[in-house]
Amino acid sequence: MKFALYWLPAGGALCAALLVSCGKTDQTKSSKKDEVVVRPVRVARAELRPMARTITVAGTLAAQEWSTLSAKVSGRLQRLAVDIGSVVRAGDLLAQVEPRDYELRVQQADAALAQARAALGLPLESKDESVIVEQISSVKQARAVLDETTKNSERVTDLGKTGVASQAELDTAESTYRVARARYDAALEDGRTRVAALAQRRAEYEIATKQLQDASVRAPFDGSVQTRPASVGEYVAAGVPIVTLIKTDPLRLRLEVPERESITVRAGQAVRLNVEGDTNVYTGQIVRLSPAITEQNRMLLVEADVPKRGSLRPGLFARADIVVNEREDAVCVPANVLIVFAGIEKVVKVQDGKALEKTVTTGRHDAGWVEIVSGLAAGEAVVIDPGGLRTGQPVTIGDPTETRPVPKAKDKSNR
Repeated sequence: MKFALYWLPAGGALCAALLVSCGKTDQTKSSKKDEVVVRPVRVARAELRPMARTITVAGTLAAQEWSTLSAKVSGRLQRLAVDIGSVVRAGDLLAQVEPRDYELRVQQADAALAQARAALGLPLESKDESVIVEQISSVKQARAVLDETTKNSERVTDLGKTGVASQAELDTAESTYRVARARYDAALEDGRTRVAALAQRRAEYEIATKQLQDASVRAPFDGSVQTRPASVGEYVAAGVPIVTLIKTDPLRLRLEVPERESITVRAGQAVRLNVEGDTNVYTGQIVRLSPAITEQNRMLLVEADVPKRGSLRPGLFARADIVVNEREDAVCVPANVLIVFAGIEKVVKVQDGKALEKTVTTGRHDAGWVEIVSGLAAGEAVVIDPGGLRTGQPVTIGDPTETRPVPKAKDKSNR
């Protein structure tokens, strides 16, 4: 160590000591600046792994079935058995219009039907309405008279040939036959009219019975009540909405797939989706595809059935991945080798004992692994947890056996 000693007036010794002290501090700083820090790191190698090829699209969840129910007949609303949110089964009574008017119409139609049966000689208790017109009593009576006049006319005709019967008697017999024939034809027509009247009365009875049934509004399928716009005591006309019923299990997931990717979508493919505010991943299956591309936006409309689980409900916006290929080899690295800053993704390689940052393009993410689309080849080593490393910084690889970290845990899923 070099230092200078100057003889100064009073206080000179103190100045010399200060000069020596300053010289030591400058040398210490210089030595620290020249010191090189070598950072130990662990590395993992990019490798080919099978990953699912997916198409990411947006869509909306909708009810499987949606129906606005109303009464087919008018009347005062006597009863409402459900409210918003009520869960019902197919056939359950939802609303009841006052049935008394329709019960009276059924009784009236039943009486008219019985009258028509009696006119044809049918028993009132029986349900059999098959009728042979020739067996109706009035027709049988007219037939008997016709047969009698026919035989009498034949006898008179025979007597006229021998000169026993006069011409007047022949004319009377002929006229009597013609009248009997006309009465028989009229009886046949009347019998057919009665048969037709019976069919009409039967139809009127069926209509009255159907109107009585239509006074009750029942659930056409299993579901839940979405809205109930009507109230008890309100007079409702035929067709006025009373209850809106939806079926929510399974849900319909409606998706729009871009034209360029639509050729890879088929029925039966799996769909993974998530909704806003829910970390769960739900699954479904493509079931229906539109037969044509929508011309306005060049999109293909597809629908998937998704079991109702967790917070899923109709109307939610969903982001979905359609799995078009279950297993496709891709260059992958563990997720904890990536550096993301300002939207730029990088990895750090080790080259000649120094760190080297390299920009990459990522693709799919699966169970703690990330697909590298470009910027890295299979077999290349990258640094695990490279936080703070910069290009050119000396590094040393630690335990060579520890080249692959434990992948990050999967996201919670609800399947």
